[in-house]
Amino acid sequence: MTTIRVLVVEDEPLLADAHRAYTERVPGFSVVGVVHTARDAMAALRAEGGAGVDLVLLDFRLPDLHGLDVCRALRAAGSTTDVLAVTSARDLTMVRAAVALGVTHYLLKPFTFAAFRDKLERYAEYRRQALADGAVVAQHEVDRMFATLRGADADTLPKGLGAETLDMVLATLRSEPGLSATEVSARTGTSRVTARRYLEHLVSTGRVSRSPRYGTPGRPEVEYRPT
Repeated sequence: MTTIRVLVVEDEPLLADAHRAYTERVPGFSVVGVVHTARDAMAALRAEGGAGVDLVLLDFRLPDLHGLDVCRALRAAGSTTDVLAVTSARDLTMVRAAVALGVTHYLLKPFTFAAFRDKLERYAEYRRQALADGAVVAQHEVDRMFATLRGADADTLPKGLGAETLDMVLATLRSEPGLSATEVSARTGTSRVTARRYLEHLVSTGRVSRSPRYGTPGRPEVEYRPT
């Protein structure tokens, strides 16, 4: 398997070190550089025409230039290096601009290692498909490549789980973070066992975290929050 070479661009040193450590925990990825400014990022990507970097983990709020401007400069220079935005920027205008500039993934801070790993693993599978020899012979092959980046759809959910209910459970948690399985069950009209199955699936895919809720009689109850 070819190693995917990653450049980490993050202005906060502690976060930069964390992103490096996270990346190096995912098989098939190697960090080839860590920089803290847009200027240093552009210099690293210009070296040897950017041939030494496959993926940029790019913070948008850099001290000298916005991350979107780094993306624009890359594309203007003809670079096809992939970019994974790792940012706290939640402005939809910014998200749309990132998509228009070819940003492969958009990961919001703060995030768990599971969510980070999921993005990298999906990118690796997409890259494997995109760099395969030969031509695309059918529409479903193109659809599969794009679905790899988007994430799991109904066809890839565990048996017995449905996409609509999954979306409903996740929307419920986003509107009221910190609910238990019993509370999610009451709000969604599902059984507690069903609600817990969906919640645990969301935990396993990194979209939800769980923690004990203390201060209630008996054993601590588990509560769930979107990551």
